[in-house]
Amino acid sequence: MYKKVVIFGGGTGLSYLLKGLKDFPVDITAVITVSDNGKSTGKLRKEFNTPAVGDIRKVITALSGIDEPIKKMMEYRFRTSSDLDGHATGNLILTSLLDITGSLKESIASLSKLLDVKHTVLPISEDSSLTLMGLDKDGNVIEGEDEITKAHHKFERIYYKEEPKVLLEVLNAIREADLIIFSMGSLYTSILPNIICKDVQKELTKTKAPIMYLCNSVTQPGETDDFTVGDHINMLNKHLETRKIDVVIASNSKIDKKIAEKYYTEEYKTPVKVDEKNLKEMGVELIAADLINIEDNTIRHNSLKLSTLIFNYLMRN
Repeated sequence: MYKKVVIFGGGTGLSYLLKGLKDFPVDITAVITVSDNGKSTGKLRKEFNTPAVGDIRKVITALSGIDEPIKKMMEYRFRTSSDLDGHATGNLILTSLLDITGSLKESIASLSKLLDVKHTVLPISEDSSLTLMGLDKDGNVIEGEDEITKAHHKFERIYYKEEPKVLLEVLNAIREADLIIFSMGSLYTSILPNIICKDVQKELTKTKAPIMYLCNSVTQPGETDDFTVGDHINMLNKHLETRKIDVVIASNSKIDKKIAEKYYTEEYKTPVKVDEKNLKEMGVELIAADLINIEDNTIRHNSLKLSTLIFNYLMRN
């Protein structure tokens, strides 16, 4: 029987991780935030009064065992002068399924079956009106996930306008987990929206499973400027309340100077420094490795290397 891994996240970071981890002998439950209100997802939420489906689409596509052209179709975005402009095909499919079934959970299960997904994908909630809020360091309150991203502020606290009703299946997955992972991705809009839910915090307090954080390789402009690995963990621990991060996987790759300069000048992003001494004082186990690939001048985690480290940790614990 495979060991059970629950991964919290959303967007590009989680989907990139799952491309590698899905082929390892583990039982994965991916839990996705549903508070996005930007781009195609935001338009669909407003028109159909649904939870956000964009990050779910990315994760289902990443886990799919179907042919590459179908995966590309799921991610295809229309470029037109009509109302279809900017919409991803997968978002439209999920929204139509949701309209038919009346349940996001059932819609995901149906699409997962169609696309040969062997693992479990769950939304954190089926609430259609979830609104993410952020209190920044200057005391300003920002409303909406997309607005939080665009603000480029450092935030003291991330919370929901109204407390989400977390899916029972999510809580059961935490109870049964052998390892809980917070994926790489936006700290404020991909990771924290999952773990600030009171029901999730309660189960994380009770679980005996180790909690692992996969640290971002570069900072987010305005949000995590100058953040070290330890700073990321401190922010997570602050929102976790009683339970804390046990182990972190971080990249110690030396990034080419030209690539680093490109990221700084074009996107105001810098590599996240591994502060080993601080992590030791915090009681966090550090697993550092050369994890970065450069693809088309873009910094990416090596999904296979990262997944191997996760699997090795799981097997020795």
